[in-house]
Amino acid sequence: MMYSTKTFRAKLARGEPCIGPSITLSDPVVTEALAPESDLLWIDTEHTPMSLESVNAHLLAARACLTPAFVRVPGNDTPAIKRLLDMGVDGLIIPQVKSVSEVERAVADMRYPPAGRRGFGPRRPADYGRMPLETHIQTANESVFAAVQIETAEALECVEAIAAVPGLDSIVLGPMDLSGALGRLGDVGHPTVETAMDRVIAAGGAAGIAVGIGMGADSRLAEKWISRGVHWVQLGCDFEYLIAGARRAFAINR
Repeated sequence: MMYSTKTFRAKLARGEPCIGPSITLSDPVVTEALAPESDLLWIDTEHTPMSLESVNAHLLAARACLTPAFVRVPGNDTPAIKRLLDMGVDGLIIPQVKSVSEVERAVADMRYPPAGRRGFGPRRPADYGRMPLETHIQTANESVFAAVQIETAEALECVEAIAAVPGLDSIVLGPMDLSGALGRLGDVGHPTVETAMDRVIAAGGAAGIAVGIGMGADSRLAEKWISRGVHWVQLGCDFEYLIAGARRAFAINR
């Protein structure tokens, strides 16, 4: 099987939180180094200059470590989604959605007919043609992890309907952008923002899907939201851990 989501999904089903970093640097050695410590990898192409070639290298490194690699795309774009799926990504995170119809379109783009409308042209996911057609189609449709971020005021207003979209695996909190959409950019602890985040968590629970969150490297904040119903966490990113480690090490005799 070309996908690595089975263990991740099983852990979520057991009620165990899954945690992993965001990958923002292009060198796949970053993924190779961090993957064994992680339940997932969040490869970010929304806020980085990372090329498709770099993403491809990260996917190979993640696959070698048997760690699921999810890519956050720059936007809800069918051609971009298609290319990443054919590269063998384990899941996609769609940012800045605003409506149920947007989410329905994204989910359809991620699965082959009749479940969706994904175009056919796989490479790595079908083991370069070695995998039987029927096996690939079934495996791809069942394994891909479809997630959307709730970080706009429009999405918040219809989050219950978004969470109920068939085929959607997860809604993901984007605290910073959501706080900005609510007029409190950066104040993610404000009661208005926390109430909104609780609403998102409740919507996911009611729909029976996983709730994720993307955040900086703040373990206490992660624990707080896990205790309030979040199932998986993108906790910090590669350069944050480089800086934090360097600060600790270089503090000797200063």
